[in-house]
Amino acid sequence: MTASNLSTVNVSEKSNLRDPDFSSRVFWLVLALLLLWPLGVATEFRPWVLWEPANRKVTTDFLGSFWPLVHNAEFMQLVARETWRTVAMATAGVTLALVLAVPMCLMATRVLSLSALSGRMDRWPAAFRWCVRAILIVLRSIPELVWALVFVRVVGLGPTAGVLAIALTYAGMLGKVYAEILESGESHPTHALMRNGSGRMQAFLYALLPGHAAELASYTVYRWECAIRSSVVLGFVGAGGLGQQLDNSMKMFNGGEVATLLLVFIALVGLADRVSALLRKALS
Repeated sequence: MTASNLSTVNVSEKSNLRDPDFSSRVFWLVLALLLLWPLGVATEFRPWVLWEPANRKVTTDFLGSFWPLVHNAEFMQLVARETWRTVAMATAGVTLALVLAVPMCLMATRVLSLSALSGRMDRWPAAFRWCVRAILIVLRSIPELVWALVFVRVVGLGPTAGVLAIALTYAGMLGKVYAEILESGESHPTHALMRNGSGRMQAFLYALLPGHAAELASYTVYRWECAIRSSVVLGFVGAGGLGQQLDNSMKMFNGGEVATLLLVFIALVGLADRVSALLRKALS
């Protein structure tokens, strides 16, 4: 093979190695940056201020106050008690959310509508279903932090406000996602049972639920994990648990207690993540 032929082969091989979508990728990247730029301006996003000398000193002093960690017996007993209260708050809130979400989910699911078997849902069932979905939208649109502020004024400081806040917000989330999961699968077995005289609850238990049980359980466990994180945030508004103790320690400028609480919180979230992963694996 001559030198000219070798050079021709090398050029063709290089052209084949070139990404055919390179121009398209560059175009979409530039377009994304142009669209994100006004968002950064609107949010006054200036990360470079973190490196200014004054800000670096504040950050260094704050992190330096974390040492030494506070780990005396009295404080660790308090941490253990508040950790248990945090887990209990999240679990009770999700349980109460399920009590609210499951009935609304069944009422909002089109697959279980008898009038929709003919192809089009009747006017009044459709209006009722829309009202239920509107309630779910309202519940999940209001953050649990706002609900907690409301309930702290009603029931006072403590975990009760956190449980109710998690229950209402998570009821809207769970009900909405449950309804979408149930409507996304195969509906023929459910409709077949209802056409043959089965009630909606029987069709749900024997046709619709078995095909989606693993996915529903997986999402529920994931929401329980999120509720643990939310319960800590709710503590800053007086809902009890680790969050309230963390708020108290920060107000007292006790960095050692803050660092200990943060480490416990990280371990708690990691444990919740591990438990949820094991449960999802067992249910899949």
